[in-house]
Amino acid sequence: MKYIISNFIILLLLISCKQETKPENTETNQTETIAYDFNEINLLKHVKELSSDIYQGRETGTLGATKAKNYIIGEFKKLNVKPLGESFEQVFPLPKKLKATQGENIIGYIKGSEKAAEYIVITAHYDHEGIKNGKVYNGADDDASGISALLAFAEYLQKYPPKHSVLLIAFDAEEKGLLGSYYYIENSIVPKEQLKLNINMDMISRSDKKELYAVGPQYYSQYKPIIENLEKSGEVTLLIGHKEWTYSSDHAGFHTAKIPFIYFGVEDHKDYHKPTDDFENIHPTFYTNAVQTIISFFKEVDNQQL
Repeated sequence: MKYIISNFIILLLLISCKQETKPENTETNQTETIAYDFNEINLLKHVKELSSDIYQGRETGTLGATKAKNYIIGEFKKLNVKPLGESFEQVFPLPKKLKATQGENIIGYIKGSEKAAEYIVITAHYDHEGIKNGKVYNGADDDASGISALLAFAEYLQKYPPKHSVLLIAFDAEEKGLLGSYYYIENSIVPKEQLKLNINMDMISRSDKKELYAVGPQYYSQYKPIIENLEKSGEVTLLIGHKEWTYSSDHAGFHTAKIPFIYFGVEDHKDYHKPTDDFENIHPTFYTNAVQTIISFFKEVDNQQL
């Protein structure tokens, strides 16, 4: 979710659910062939899996969240992602007002080939809203889409090792107030001065207008020309905007700690924080192109002096 501070043939078979007044979505034939740096079938498979009812909406502290955690760790292991410490889990306490007593961040590590002491932190959150009034809030866009993109990054980085070290973090308790990310920032094994950039992905799988927003260049202008000149992936329009989202997701803690961030996300849609945020309602073509766009951004910054 974008937490408000004030309060893939699979691709060809999928048709996003739209109202008649909505413009035609991204599931039209593309006029160009996109070369992806990841397996797009797996990308969609992970979203479908994590947003299925068996995960019970992935609310922090529930059996569904534990299942999601185990799934993510299992995929990390398949992709040869290593834990940063003794285990992948970073356990943290939750406020007494919540039903659950603890949350669990998942931290994966890939050592850089040239600048091992400098880290790019790529993040998404795996928790969602759980079950309310008997209805499962599956959170396909929010934020199974970001977690699946995180796994796409893991796949890409195994084929093309990064120059900087990379942390792949699946945060917990974002929906409870960004609790997992703030805890991580305050208890990072890696000294803060070695954390050079956060790339956060939260809600990236659907947009009627085919727009993906980047927040952060408004503060960290060195990234503005990279985003403005980034090679276009399909019909995704990458825009700098929505400065008001600065504290809306897990990038907030990094910004507060004066660690540069770029947040990628879409505008809210009719299924935002509703039980209808299901896999059937994402836009597969837009989503795969959005993930490729974000990976293309990473390629550029990994070649930079951070």
